[in-house]
Amino acid sequence: MRKSKVRRIERIEHYLVRIIQQEGADQNQPWPVRLLLAVLKAFSLVFLVIAQTRLWFYRIGVLRRYPLGCQVISVGNITAGGTGKTPVVEIFARELLKAGRKPAILSRGYRKKEAPLLERLFSEKIEPPRVVSDGKRLLLDSEMGGDEPYMLANNLPGVVVLVDRNRVKSGRYAVKRFGCDTLILDDGFQYQKLQHRLEVVLVDKTNPFGNGNLLPRGVLREPVKNLDRADFIFITKSDGNSQELRERIRALNSHAEIIECRHQPRYLQNVYSGEHVPLEWLKGRTVTTLSGIAVPQSFENSLRAMGARVVHCDRYADHHRYCAQEIINAVNKASDYHADAMLTTEKDAVRFPRLETTPVPVYYLRVDIEIIAGAENFREAVSHICLHRRNNPHGGAND
Repeated sequence: MRKSKVRRIERIEHYLVRIIQQEGADQNQPWPVRLLLAVLKAFSLVFLVIAQTRLWFYRIGVLRRYPLGCQVISVGNITAGGTGKTPVVEIFARELLKAGRKPAILSRGYRKKEAPLLERLFSEKIEPPRVVSDGKRLLLDSEMGGDEPYMLANNLPGVVVLVDRNRVKSGRYAVKRFGCDTLILDDGFQYQKLQHRLEVVLVDKTNPFGNGNLLPRGVLREPVKNLDRADFIFITKSDGNSQELRERIRALNSHAEIIECRHQPRYLQNVYSGEHVPLEWLKGRTVTTLSGIAVPQSFENSLRAMGARVVHCDRYADHHRYCAQEIINAVNKASDYHADAMLTTEKDAVRFPRLETTPVPVYYLRVDIEIIAGAENFREAVSHICLHRRNNPHGGAND
């Protein structure tokens, strides 16, 4: 019963996402849709006023930014979801670790399991941040820590990963408890409470700013003009032909360095056995897919580009928490299609319940980031960013 209710909610969510991402004249829509879009537009104007007022209060000091006495690098978006932020955060942390830093990743832990609302509201106990990894071992699963924090912790031995809505608190904890000297603020562009030294902002080449509207009528978290706060802008999912987008970004921000990168598939990994399979295996294979991510089409099209024959796609809402029966149904469907495998994303794989056997192999696609313009490689980019000294007119910190 609970799962059917979740699916109904997700179908509504899918519909609303499709509606708010539409471009063109609203007048072409049926009147109920036009009414819905008008209501969403009104709310987006309210959202605009709140977002800009809040930012102004931080700039003039009505709301306080808290410095922590160490380097804080924010990696974030100006849009909601789908820019490929997690692999960028991962490679930042990896390169900082190689350079001799002791980094910690501070995440909000979106859709992690929470205590009941009333318990959180009336509890007087101040809970410490959730420690997904202490740099030596994994301490929480994806349900308690959140999908991205768990995935980052699993891929980054030696890196502390903490989860808390209050990232000033988790930053202090990282410095005092684990001796961290560099904090990576995951999804931090809008989180002004913790003083950032550097703002790294990701812009998705395939859908840079949506339809130009703020939430909930569009996907923008704040006006595009606020991109002028960024010190470095990464154009993600780039095909190398981004001159028009570069010019648009440069008109919004005259000082930021622009780096183009793409998400590069590396190999397939069996979700249950850990076996690695080269990408060449996909050529000519019949596969089905299962995903619960913001932009499933990008994942599915990448498989087709590598020669796979995708015969069926199961799509769930972003961050969907799978039950065993859903996975069993999906792999059985793959078997019915006589598929060679069922494929998913790494972010989805961390939410899969354990199965003893499956009628077809279940693989996830391992992806990382490759620089294609603006730096020789990611190590050079990270080194340059970490040694960068900013003169920020918007009130950020100088170290």
